[in-house]
Amino acid sequence: MKQPSATLLRENPTALYLQIASVLREEISRGLYEPSGKLPSEAELVSRFAVSRITVRLALDKLVEERIVERKQGKGTYVFNKQLRHGLDTLRSFHESLVIQGLHPEMHLLSHQRVNIPDTVKNSFDSGTSESLLIERLHVVEGQPIAWGKSYLPIALEALSVDDIERQPSYKLIEAVIGLQVVRADLGITAQLADELLAERLKVGVGMPLLVMKRLSYLSNGACCDHSVFYIRPERYEFVLSSYFKLHETR
Repeated sequence: MKQPSATLLRENPTALYLQIASVLREEISRGLYEPSGKLPSEAELVSRFAVSRITVRLALDKLVEERIVERKQGKGTYVFNKQLRHGLDTLRSFHESLVIQGLHPEMHLLSHQRVNIPDTVKNSFDSGTSESLLIERLHVVEGQPIAWGKSYLPIALEALSVDDIERQPSYKLIEAVIGLQVVRADLGITAQLADELLAERLKVGVGMPLLVMKRLSYLSNGACCDHSVFYIRPERYEFVLSSYFKLHETR
């Protein structure tokens, strides 16, 4: 991402590195480095500000000290604790909502098995359906677990390979096997304290509050094809929704 050039006051008593830190701080506050949160490399900053690498490093050190940015070894400098976002006004899988933010999320398949649909889930599916493919996946961003997802999917997906189930979002798997598009999802968001299992999976303390997203997804023929629950670490994740006033026609 090319940033506008900045004019530094070379005769200003304020050190050059403090001026550079101020420019970057203001650009971060304006969201200039969204969606990935990654700042330009040291070499790019050296070229942009026409200063030495030491000056750039001092500026970045200042922002690290202020907990505005963080350095990730071998990856660069990022906005500190950047909030991941999941838009509720567009139908996307959990995995895809991370990908469009410029991230490289991973899905680790914990289990997949044919199960009888439990009574708490059965009402979501067609009355003639008694079995489902249950998959559990851990969603990881930059080595850190973000969410644990548990999904009941059509039993036809059992024919897929383990690699497909681990690497592809549920919606793509469903559409590939069933041949129909997922067109609607009902979402519910609540909160829950982490029990021992959730704490172990998500690397948090027992009793830590978690976001819980429950999702029912439907095919173009109206059939439910997905009953999922995601347990999400809230300190770096938020749900967002854009709302608009409904315009009334004048007669």
